[in-house]
Amino acid sequence: MTATLDLNCDMGESFGAYTIGDDAKMMETVTTANVACGFHAGDPVVMRRTIALAKAAGVAIGAHPSFLDLYGFGRRRILGDRPEDLEAHLIYQIAAMQGMAAAQGHPMTHVKTHGALGNMAAVDPDLAAVCARAVATVDPTLVYVSLPYSETYAAAEKAGLTVACEIYADRSYTDTGELTPRSAPGAVIHDIAQSTDQVLEMVLNRHIPTTGGKRLPVEPATLCIHGDTQGAPAIAAALRAALEDNGVTIAPFATPKRS
Repeated sequence: MTATLDLNCDMGESFGAYTIGDDAKMMETVTTANVACGFHAGDPVVMRRTIALAKAAGVAIGAHPSFLDLYGFGRRRILGDRPEDLEAHLIYQIAAMQGMAAAQGHPMTHVKTHGALGNMAAVDPDLAAVCARAVATVDPTLVYVSLPYSETYAAAEKAGLTVACEIYADRSYTDTGELTPRSAPGAVIHDIAQSTDQVLEMVLNRHIPTTGGKRLPVEPATLCIHGDTQGAPAIAAALRAALEDNGVTIAPFATPKRS
């Protein structure tokens, strides 16, 4: 069986006078872009520019909503928001991205939650349900990008959404299939050879290697490559080359539905 894999990257995270990541260079390698919607990063001008770059490169796009946390880049755990308020925040971001994408003639294909929101929803069924409900409310045809073995994956399926199973090149996994918390040793993989080995194990052999020595079954649809990592374009190119050298076809998990 020939494996097919999407390469996704979080983009559009510059805002105002601040530049984060090399989006134009990353567009040369990845096949899907998750575009910040202004709550953790990004702004309307950056959103429009990122969509234009993606359209020119043939890269699929989606919304990358977060907690309202520009100061903390969406990585702070925000507790106490009423579920209906958080749902409104998510609908606002997804709808803004969908409208901007439509205006650019490059319809969005998916939603992927960012940072602390995504991490918290992965283990909190109530929060996961809010996220899935927000996506389905805006557009039930959008794909939900989610970690396997997560409450988010289950909630998205329950909401009737198509789910794209996401794996990571530069993060290690616990024995329960969760990403190792960044505060723990070995959570972030810095060695490109180790990252490549982990990716090939997940894509070719369909198993997630864990820090405890387990091998958890997985059917990956997309690989996340962080665009704000130092040397990200070179890392992305090396990972793509390794995958293609091993017979993996690189292609987006969804293509825009044009009218």
